[in-house]
Amino acid sequence: MELTTEPFDLDEAPAHAVVAREVIQSAELDAVDVGPFGNTAEGGADQVLTAVDSLLRRALASGATRVSLQVNVIGEEAR
Repeated sequence: MELTTEPFDLDEAPAHAVVAREVIQSAELDAVDVGPFGNTAEGGADQVLTAVDSLLRRALASGATRVSLQVNVIGEEAR
């Protein structure tokens, strides 16, 4: 999955961005990459869906006005 939260603040990470990073870093996901303009992570379907649920709820509760999320399904787990 790949995600960003808005609104952006180039001077300081907003609360919703910090929460989004905490969620994916603490989830049982593989290959987590946290960056200033987006975050990516990989994992099994159940782990990704659990992280997405938490991410959306917590980021929106922390002031995000938009969450851009892309989920790609790769491999046999897609069936």
